[in-house]
Amino acid sequence: MARKAPRRGSSQAPGRSIRIIGGAWRGRRLPVAVAEGLRPTPDRVRETLFNWLAPRIEGARCLDLFAGTGALGLEALSRGAAHVQFVERDRQAIASLRAALDTLVAGARATLVQGDALALTLSPPAPDIVFIDPPFAAELHGPALDRVLAALPGHAQIYVEYPAQDSDAIQALLAERVAIRRAKRAGEVGYCLAQPRPAGEDDRASLIS
Repeated sequence: MARKAPRRGSSQAPGRSIRIIGGAWRGRRLPVAVAEGLRPTPDRVRETLFNWLAPRIEGARCLDLFAGTGALGLEALSRGAAHVQFVERDRQAIASLRAALDTLVAGARATLVQGDALALTLSPPAPDIVFIDPPFAAELHGPALDRVLAALPGHAQIYVEYPAQDSDAIQALLAERVAIRRAKRAGEVGYCLAQPRPAGEDDRASLIS
């Protein structure tokens, strides 16, 4: 998961890695950049998320905002996503992701964008699945969703990760923008899966815990 505040002096170091937990690359470990506050989405959270996404991940186009280690986007590729666009501002994290894609011979199925996720302009075709896992302390969940929501089709799946202690507040913020379909928490991490809300839908009635 989560990429915390702006980072400096990150590097790639032996012993720091992520594990792909399902799909074609199941069990593969990949080295990742080391930076303060940079940590992948926990394995059990990824397991639940991709169980939710199982009917939709094959052939999907994905957008991994605030990609960090790339754990979510790489997991999506392993499970059959057609393409993932990774957006991350940290140069060393991007370099680490590029090396991982080279190792997996998956560069043709990915696009790397080094830059600010809130400055991203989406070009067609629109993503089917968006992963939004911003720095927890930066309070970017609403702005990040606002940045992409207008470009998403009605069937799009939107994953959002946040501090568990703030679950009620963030879900209320999200519910102003999207229909929350599933929501859970695991330790210090809260997370949910949402969709663009059809006109007239009352999101509060659609939440599954």
